[in-house]
Amino acid sequence: MTASPGEGAPRTVPELPAMRYRRARVSDAEAIAALHADSWRRNYRGAYSDAFLDGDVFSDRLTVWTTRLRDRQVKERTTVAETDEGLAGFVHTVSGADAEWGTLLDNLHVTHDLKRAGIGTQLVARAAQALVVENGSEGLFLWVLEQNTAGQAFYQRLGGTCVERDLVNPPGGKPERLAGNPACLRYAWPEPSELLRWLDQRP
Repeated sequence: MTASPGEGAPRTVPELPAMRYRRARVSDAEAIAALHADSWRRNYRGAYSDAFLDGDVFSDRLTVWTTRLRDRQVKERTTVAETDEGLAGFVHTVSGADAEWGTLLDNLHVTHDLKRAGIGTQLVARAAQALVVENGSEGLFLWVLEQNTAGQAFYQRLGGTCVERDLVNPPGGKPERLAGNPACLRYAWPEPSELLRWLDQRP
């Protein structure tokens, strides 16, 4: 489940230092897990249970990311955005995840203080670039919480179309981690190449 890089109240973003984008390494697992846990705690209230979010979410995410990056699967790609100060954001995709919709953009998270600076847009565009190179015309899709209207607006701005509504899958397959029966929306890009124009934008 993705989080919106544009979610939250408007803020003034300071001038960004030089941003680098690269494939994630096993040594990035701790920083990625910390950002993932922080993003869930800030943005998933009401969908995930408070007991789960207020518990040791970091350890849960560290186990997931250590395994993902250590046992890298051919169909999976994790790209990070970083500065000299450290991790600024990351995106994770799984190619061929759906026979109809193609590659799943499974995670997109940006450091809270750097949201609305264009990092999320760059990460989505770079994920699309890798998809076009490796899988040609395969589509791209993601799931976003129904409550996350800012995230939906962000994906719509990038040309995504809402094509389906469903219930949220519980993290780790554990229903007790959900707060009731939250819903999510599938956004899709049948032609991911359309996202490549965003690569020319800052940062």
